[in-house]
Amino acid sequence: MTVKNKKITKTNAMRMLDKQKCSYTVHEYAWSEDHLDALSVLEKMSKDAGAVYKTIVAVGDKTGVVVGVIPAQNELDLKAFAKVSGNKRIEMLPLKDLEATIGYIRGGCSPIGMKKAFPTYLSHHILDEKSVLVSGGKRGTQIELNPADLMAAAHAKVEEITQEKDE
Repeated sequence: MTVKNKKITKTNAMRMLDKQKCSYTVHEYAWSEDHLDALSVLEKMSKDAGAVYKTIVAVGDKTGVVVGVIPAQNELDLKAFAKVSGNKRIEMLPLKDLEATIGYIRGGCSPIGMKKAFPTYLSHHILDEKSVLVSGGKRGTQIELNPADLMAAAHAKVEEITQEKDE
């Protein structure tokens, strides 16, 4: 559902996009603690709203925290992600450290407006999209924007970092 004529509480992600004069649309949806994953968001968003992308935070053995942004239906390829980010190995940031490290909680993790600017990599799939949806910085909120604006706002590089999920 697109928010219209409703007062929106701005998140860090939205404030950053405003500051950079990027155009975006806010979509809100009902969420539950049991369904915070990107595939649940994908089911709730209408097909014409754009492709849903999830934000994954990992830690590399050489670079520290790195961020990956990939299609909801894909999985992160840890070997490819390590290689493009300049690491030999990479592992997921423990969930207990997420908010303290980046300023967002699980289910509301946006690649835009984190506490610090971490190296960010967008899946090459983004080049095929007209618009994408990423977390707006809080649960139940997605931001729709064009891929070029996402790339600029997140200071991200586009790389092949995904693998298809096994059905």
